[in-house]
Amino acid sequence: MADIADQPLWSLPATRIAALVRAGELSAVEVAKSALARIEAVNPAINAVVESRPEEVLAAAAAVDAVVAGGGDPGPLAGVPVTIKVNVDQKGYATTNGLKAQKDLIAKCHNPVVANLLGAGAVAVGRTNTPAFSYRWFTNNLLHGHTYNPRNKALTPGGSSGGAGSATAAGIGAIGHGTDIAGSVRYPAYACGIHGLRPTIGRLAAYNASGPDRGVGPQIMAVSGPLARSIADLRLGFEAMAKADPRDPWSVPAPLVGPSVPKRAALCLCPDGMETAPELKKELLAAADKLRDAGWQVDELEELPPIDEAVAIQLTLWMGDNYAGQVAAAQAEGDPGAIAALAGQKDFAATIGAAEFSQALVNRMGIARKWALFLEDYPVVLLPPSAELPFADNLDLKSPEDYQRVWKSQMSMVGLPVAGMPALTLCTGLMADNTPLGIQIVSGRFREDVALDAAEAIEARGTPVTIAEPVI
Repeated sequence: MADIADQPLWSLPATRIAALVRAGELSAVEVAKSALARIEAVNPAINAVVESRPEEVLAAAAAVDAVVAGGGDPGPLAGVPVTIKVNVDQKGYATTNGLKAQKDLIAKCHNPVVANLLGAGAVAVGRTNTPAFSYRWFTNNLLHGHTYNPRNKALTPGGSSGGAGSATAAGIGAIGHGTDIAGSVRYPAYACGIHGLRPTIGRLAAYNASGPDRGVGPQIMAVSGPLARSIADLRLGFEAMAKADPRDPWSVPAPLVGPSVPKRAALCLCPDGMETAPELKKELLAAADKLRDAGWQVDELEELPPIDEAVAIQLTLWMGDNYAGQVAAAQAEGDPGAIAALAGQKDFAATIGAAEFSQALVNRMGIARKWALFLEDYPVVLLPPSAELPFADNLDLKSPEDYQRVWKSQMSMVGLPVAGMPALTLCTGLMADNTPLGIQIVSGRFREDVALDAAEAIEARGTPVTIAEPVI
C-alpha cells in the first residue's frame, strides 16, 4: 500500500478503496474513521451533510470487514464512503426533503437505490442537504440551513442535490447520491466542479415507502444518480445503483453495456439559440478536440432535436399538476425559495388546463422520438451544461428578472429529461477564482456506457478533478 501511504484514506477514489478492502489490504473501519474525520473538519464550513451517526457508520464498516475476514465478497463498493440525499428513504432516518413538515417522517425501509448502494458494500456516512421540496438550483431551507459551494462560497453549490455536490467536491464521501428531474444531479456537479450522471428514466428503481406515489411529471422524468470526482467512480456508483425493483413497476433490468456504436459525436455550442457563455464554448471546443484525439469523429452542428420546446412540456407536467396545492404547501412551510420558485411560474401555470396537460404528454412522445432518431446517427452529443457559469448564490431570489434569467439559462438542464435519455456533466477545469467549468454529454436511452466512455476519453486528456478545501 505504499502508493497510498501519504494520502488520507478519505481522499482515495472509490475504485481504489473498494479494491483494497475487498483484497483485505485495507480496513473499511479505518476508511470510515477517516471519512468521519473529514466531515468533522470541513462540514462546518459548507453544511453539506445535515445528519451523520458515527456509531452506525463504524458498525456498517465493521460488517464489511467481517465479510472480508470470513472469505466473502462484500460487493463492488466494499467500504466506500457514500452520502445519501435527504429526499430518499434510508431506514431509520427522516426523509425530510428539506422540510420542517417532514422532520419526523422516519423511513421504515430503504429506497431501492439506497438498498442497492449498501448492498454493494458501500458505507453511508451522512445525509446531504436539499432545498425545500427539492425545487431549486440553490440549496438552503428552514430546517437544515444553507449549504455552500466548497470551491467558491459566493457561488451556488447547485440544487437540488447541492449537499451531495458540495460534500463530494470537499472529499466527504467518494460517491454522492443525488436525484434529478430538471438538473438536480447535473447542475450541482457542474457548479461544484465534479462529475454527475443522470441515468435513463427507469434505469434506477425509485420508491419511497414513506410517502405517496409521485405525480405524473416526477414519475416519467425524475431519477436518482451518482456524483463523483472521477468518471471511473461515477461508473462504479452508477452500476451499483442500477438494479430493477418490483416496487417500481417501470424500472428496467437493462444490460449495463450495449452493442458497439460508431465513435461519432455531435457538438452544439448554442442549442435552440442558447446564449452560451464564451468560457463554456471554449470548453466544448476543447472537449471536442480531445474526443477527436481519442479517435472520435466530432461534427459541429447548428441545431439539435428540440430542447426549448421540451422545457415547456417539463413545466406543464410540473406546474399543471395541482399547482394550487403546491403553492399552499410552500406557503405552509414558509420557505422563501420554494415560494419564489412557484411564484415565478404563476403566469405560465394559469395557462394550463386539462387539455394542455394532455397535449404535453402527447408532444413528449414526438420529442423523444426525434432525439432517439438523432442519437442513432450521433451516439454522443456535446452541449452546454447551462448558458452561464455557475450562478451567484441565491441569484433566483434577488429579483423577478434574475429568477427569469436563471430559468432561461437552464434550458439544457430542464429540457433534456423530457426525452428520457441519460446525460452527464463533466468538469473540465477551474477558473482562477475557482469557478468550475464543464460540459454536458448526452447518449441514447440505456446507453449510459456510451456517455461514460466519451467522458472518460475527455477526462483522460484533461486535468483531473481536485478535492476542494473550503475555508471556514
